[in-house]
Parts: sequence; C-alpha cells; structure tokens
Amino acid sequence: MNLTSIHVYWYVIPLVVAISLVYAASRHESWRTIASQALRLCGMIFTVLLATTAILLVINLQL
Repeated sequence: MNLTSIHVYWYVIPLVVAISLVYAASRHESWRTIASQALRLCGMIFTVLLATTAILLVINLQL
C-alpha cells in the first residue's frame, strides 16, 4: 500500500482519540471515568467537526 494514497482526513480519527484520552487522563484518575470522559469528548469533537464541515459544504455549494 502506497502511503501517498491515504487521505489526510483519516489522520483525524486517531488524533481526536489521542487528544481525548490525554485530556481525560489529565483530569481524572479512575480508568472508568477516564474512558467515559474520553468517549464523551470524542463525540463532542466529532460533532463539531461534522457540523462545521456540513456548514462549509453548504456555503461552498451556494457560491
């Protein structure tokens, strides 16, 4: 598999997961709390990213 064929947006998924885990681990000590907070933060980040992408797509299509 050629590395240049991988689309750059696929790197967003592990980046968001890593950021969420590190942020949650810096705030909590219990593994259960870290996991639940990391999942919640992942969901919020992906929701904002998808909403922003949808808004920009609609704006771009109207031009």
